[in-house]
Amino acid sequence: QALASGGAVIGVIGTGLDQTYPRSNGALQAQVADQGLLLTEYPLQTPPLPSHFPARNRIIAGLCQTCLVVEAKQQSGSLITANLALQENRNVCAVPGPITSLTSLGTNELISEGAQPILNSKDLLAEFDPWFEAEA
Repeated sequence: QALASGGAVIGVIGTGLDQTYPRSNGALQAQVADQGLLLTEYPLQTPPLPSHFPARNRIIAGLCQTCLVVEAKQQSGSLITANLALQENRNVCAVPGPITSLTSLGTNELISEGAQPILNSKDLLAEFDPWFEAEA
């Protein structure tokens, strides 16, 4: 959506710039490289190794002002990023979900630990623009 609306986009990948993982994201990665900024700390021809992704998540956490977790299984990369964001004094928000959904376990846990719940678009806008919250 950010690309479609002309917003600024930064993509952080866990491979060399000449690699795409997963391959199904090839068109998106090319679009980010063309219209935004594509970052990696790995040299060309570096494959997608499992250890690269938690390291990539620390860069994402450092770049953000607010980390929004929409879905997260327990022990997921999204939770790693949220915890790294907390360590960097970033805001962490989460979208709650059904307690029976595996992909909501992580977000609900974040909320129970103090993450800001995002229940609607106004909550999200207020997180990024304090003026909006005052006017709402």
